Amino acid sequence: MTAPEVRELAAGETEAIVALWEAAGLTRPWNPPHADVALALAGPSSTILGIDVDDELVATALVGHDGHRGWLYYVAVAQPHRGTGLARAIVTAGERWLAARGIRKVQLMVRDGNPAVSLYQHLGYELQATSVLGRWLDA
Repeated sequence: MTAPEVRELAAGETEAIVALWEAAGLTRPWNPPHADVALALAGPSSTILGIDVDDELVATALVGHDGHRGWLYYVAVAQPHRGTGLARAIVTAGERWLAARGIRKVQLMVRDGNPAVSLYQHLGYELQATSVLGRWLDA
């Protein structure tokens, strides 16, 4: 299998991006995906990568960094294309995007109960002995 072409997505593709994230079960009511797309595409420290098959967006990864650590968010592959290597391809592309910017470590968070943990472990990710704390700033 030839490596799929990974490209940076644009704001005009927001509806396709959000539709894929919703179909993959990644969106939550308290975290508006349209705003996440706009924010990710607004600056130089983040982007959204995508893979198309037959002119349809079938895989994404929102990738960004804080100057120290990189993060992957919204890693999604459309259901009919799971198990074809697209998850590995989009994660690897995100890692390359970060490495090209001098970022040495990439992290991601997976919600409890999401079976994707085993996928990431298969790709070489390790559970970290870390507690994630959060606070909403717009409350």
